[in-house]
Amino acid sequence: MSVSLAPAGHMTCESCPIRHRAVCARCESDELARLDEIKYYRSYEAGQTVVWSGDRMDFVASVVSGIATLTQTMEDGRRQMVGLLLPSDFVGRPGRDGSPYDVVATTDLVMCCFRKKPFEGMMETTPHIAQRLLEMTLDELDAAREWMLVLGRKTAREKIASLLAIIARRDASLKLTSAGGQVAFDLPLTREAMADYLGLTLETVSRQMSALKADGVIILEGKRHITVPSYERLMDEAGDDSDGGMLA
Repeated sequence: MSVSLAPAGHMTCESCPIRHRAVCARCESDELARLDEIKYYRSYEAGQTVVWSGDRMDFVASVVSGIATLTQTMEDGRRQMVGLLLPSDFVGRPGRDGSPYDVVATTDLVMCCFRKKPFEGMMETTPHIAQRLLEMTLDELDAAREWMLVLGRKTAREKIASLLAIIARRDASLKLTSAGGQVAFDLPLTREAMADYLGLTLETVSRQMSALKADGVIILEGKRHITVPSYERLMDEAGDDSDGGMLA
């Protein structure tokens, strides 16, 4: 596997697009300087594996741009996508040597990596990092519980609408705007990946996307660009109120 080690000089913490959401969001300038000493950037091409389940991880990281999937494989070879890593999400677990999941780049991916041992040391001496990581972990737990509802109780149409709402909300958050009214974003997943994540067939995903388009819930431009004329209507289609509450 070919992995690029992107030069850190091309990006600063001040210009980082995920600065306000990442694990370093609360850090002061002196703390950012300490993080800068242990960080480096890695980039992966779409389809490349970041880490295999059980492999030793000598780093933790924040997703700067792109999307990755978390997948578990059963003993008989069956695979299930169990999560998505979107920009600002945290990869790896301090205090744990290996990865419990396969992490695979779905799109071209850039990660801001921190050497694990020094990062673990900073967690003990820098409350801003430990507190933010705890917040992110609790948000991830809430999201996992909400996703159980999506997979277990919602119809195929509601599942598709829920996923689109999640992506729209995250995209708005990264742009420091709020999801509401008309929103537009680029869909980072293929329909095959959507089917895998939602537990649906490819044919069902395609049929439901076409139905949402025909009903005016979404406007498709090309294969990936989506405009939602009314975010509130999309939330109604997802079976949720306008507050959402799926993924932070």
